[in-house]
Formats: sequence, C-alpha cells, structure tokens
Amino acid sequence: MAQQTPTRDPIPADVRPWPALFALCLGFFMILVDTTIVTVATPAIISDLHADVNSVVWVTSAYLLAYAVPVLITGRLGDRFGPKNLYLIGLTVFTVASLWCGLTTSIGMLIAARVVQGLGASMLTPQTMAVITRIFPAERRGQAMALWGATAGVATLVGPILGGILVDAFGWQWIFFINVPVGLVGFVLAVRLVPQLPTHTHRFDWLGVALSGVGMFFLVFGIQQGHKYHWNGWVMASIIAGVALFVVFVVWQSKNRVEPLVPLRLFGDRNFSISNFAISTMSFTATAMGFPTMLYAQLVRGYSPLNAALLFVPMALMTIVLAPIVGRFTDKVHPRTLCGLGFAITAVAVYFISLTLTPTGAVWHILAAMALLGVGMAGIWAPLAATATRNLPMQMAGAGSGVYNATRQVGAVLGSAAIAVLIDSRIAAHGLSGGAEPEGALQQLPTFVRDPFSQAMSDAMLLPAAVLVLGLLSVLFFELPRHLSPRQPAESDSSETPAPALD
Repeated sequence: MAQQTPTRDPIPADVRPWPALFALCLGFFMILVDTTIVTVATPAIISDLHADVNSVVWVTSAYLLAYAVPVLITGRLGDRFGPKNLYLIGLTVFTVASLWCGLTTSIGMLIAARVVQGLGASMLTPQTMAVITRIFPAERRGQAMALWGATAGVATLVGPILGGILVDAFGWQWIFFINVPVGLVGFVLAVRLVPQLPTHTHRFDWLGVALSGVGMFFLVFGIQQGHKYHWNGWVMASIIAGVALFVVFVVWQSKNRVEPLVPLRLFGDRNFSISNFAISTMSFTATAMGFPTMLYAQLVRGYSPLNAALLFVPMALMTIVLAPIVGRFTDKVHPRTLCGLGFAITAVAVYFISLTLTPTGAVWHILAAMALLGVGMAGIWAPLAATATRNLPMQMAGAGSGVYNATRQVGAVLGSAAIAVLIDSRIAAHGLSGGAEPEGALQQLPTFVRDPFSQAMSDAMLLPAAVLVLGLLSVLFFELPRHLSPRQPAESDSSETPAPALD
C-alpha cells in the first residue's frame, strides 16, 4: 500500500530563497514584456516585411495562443520533472526563439518563431510561482509574492515603453534581440541560485492533457479571432467546441481516481477558487484598458507610441514603490482587506481615467489617475498570488500554479476581445462608423473627429471598471488564511488537506 505523501517537502538547508526568487523573476519579467512589446513595433514590421495589418496581428495572437494553451500541462510537468528543469528548458527555448524572431525576413517565419517563443514562455511561467510556494514558508510568502506580483504588473507596462525606445533607436528586430543577453544571464543565475526541489513520480493524465490542450486552443482561438471575423459561424463553433471540451475535461477530472491533471480538490479551498476568478478580472482590466488609452493618446493627442506609453510610468512607479510595503502587510493582514482596497482603488482609478480622455484635458489629470491606478494594482497582484497558493499542499504547487496562470491568460484574452468589440460599437454610436483609425502607422485625427472619438474611448473604459467591481465583490468572500489562524502552527500544518497517495 502506498504511504501518504507528506504535506511539506524537505528543503535543503543551503537554499537561499531570495536570490532564487530574483533569478526567477528575471526570466518571468522577460516573457511578460514580450506580451506587449510587439504592439508599438507593428507599423515598422508592416513596412519592413511588406505585410498587411491582419498578418501582423498574428505576431501577437500566435504568441498568446502558444503561451496559454499548454500552461496547465507545463505546471504539472514541473511537479513531475522538477520546476527548475522545466524553467531552464523554457528559458532556453524562449531565448533561442527570440534570436530566430529577430533574424526572420518574412511575416510567416516571424509568426512561426513567435509560436515557439510562446511554448517556451508556457514552460517557464508556472514554475516561478511553484518554486515560490515551495521554498518560502506560508508566513513569509506574501513578501515573495509581492515581488512576483510587481514583476507581473510592471512588465506589462514596460513592454510598450521599451519597445518604443528600441524601435526608434535600432529597429524592430531589437525588441527580440534584447532577450538574448537577458536570457543568457537569467539562465546562469537560475543554474546557480534556483534549488533542485523534490519531484513526485506519478502516472500522467494524457487524456486530461489532450482535452485541456485542445479545449484551450479552440476557446482562445475563437475569442482571439471573433472580432476580426465578426463572430461568424465558425468562430462561434470554435468557442462552443472549446467550452464543450472543457466540460468533458472537468467530468473526466472528477472521475479520474489515479492522477488527474487538475485535482478538483484544489477548488475545495475557497481562497484558491476566489483568487482564480479575481485574477481573471484583473488580467482582463490590465489588457483591456491599454487599447482605448493608447488609441486616445496617439489619435487624439498626437503622441508618438513612445510618448503615449510614458503615460503609464506613474502606474509602474507606484507599483514598484508599494510592492515591498504591500508584501509585508500580505503576511499579516486578512487578504479580504488588502485585495478589497486594491480592487476598490483600481476601479475608481479606471473610472477617473475614463473622465480624463478628452481632447483638451490636462495631461497631469491622466498622470494622477495612473498613479492612483498603480496604488490599487499594488494591492491586487501580490496578495492574490499569495492567497491563491498559501493553503495548498506542496505537492499541488505545480498544478495550482498552472491553473492560476491559465486563468490569468484567459482573462487577458477575454479583455482583448471584449474591448475591441466595445470600441467598434462606441465609435459607431458616436457617428464614426466605418472606422476612425487610419491604416498602417497611427496619425492624429482631424480636429472635428477628436471629440466624438475621445467620448467613444471614454465609454469603452467603463467596461474594465465594471469588471473590477466583480473582482471586488468576489474577494470580500476570502477566508482567513491558515498562517493567520490563532491555532498553533503544528495544528495548522496538520490540518492541510493531505496529498493523494501516489504510486
């Protein structure tokens, strides 16, 4: 008879958690920057590779698909083969693919290289969160997740800024070439600083892998392409097929008594379930709000892509400054308080931003609202990540991280698709049907169009604000984490849900 697996893995005495975390965050930062850095280089890629706009959209879509589809699987692979090994393989694949991206001379090859990049990113991402969960005790994990969460939040903002600098100075290829030295440094640091953690030998749920992978592909592909093809029959069929496959996947996971890919008992922890829903709303917002803001800045105010991206600097700075402070509170304060305040402030900030999107409004109003947004986001990214994993048994770290990151990616896809549909709708509602955006490089709109276009962008910003309210309502139902319980630590540890017996 198989013995019950302990709820905690023994960690070697020479493990240095904080240096390991910094090494992991370097690679994590790099791959998240690449989710947004291509946007600002779109006109240059169109011109240099003689491509059309629809083809260049696939440079981002292909990366997002290849990133999102396997992330459930790669999180579980980390449990089996070791998170450090999966991290190093993913970082290597991503770095080599980045070099390939910069050397391509056709749009087709660039898209293919981006697919490989996305696969590398999907192997790397879940391991960062899983290692944090396993090398930091529950009572100190909040500070570690603060750095991880700040990395996730800031990386999505740095992408357009860094992209604008590199494209203006060296050409679009350098948004990919820059990853090569960073990847090499990250690889060396990970080899030296990230510990080899115990693995758990078990049978692999290949049917679960197939159902989740194909289901995720159909769902994400349909959502990504829905706006472009006006939600026609085959797009809807793709989405329905994805949902149906996920239903079958969930049924199979409930019936698989040996080794499910996603143990459904993860969702028996209320904080894990709520964190997954809440991070999807935050990821939805982080993706959705960038589109109307960037379109307003470039088409109405006439800013260059780089100058438009600089509007996000106050948000990034506030997130960086507050991350260590929030981290200390994350280990001591009920997550309902921190996340509730974070979501409330973020929702108010997004609403204020919508009010500032006028043709002649003062720029400092936008910058002040962005700073407030950074304050709110600092109370969301890190506390949510720490709360999601804090009560999970160590053997579930990879599976839990995979689910959490998959949920985050799906939220981003939904935000991208929903805001695109709403922007088109509001543009038409304000008498600008037929499209107000010029083809190719963005140019400032004529004076008489700026006011209705600004109003359309302001209207669109209300969607992410409303979605944040859903996130706020969900986090009000958080339970007190076990490490804050008045019970003795030994009692708390023993109350963790035991891991299943593994043959």
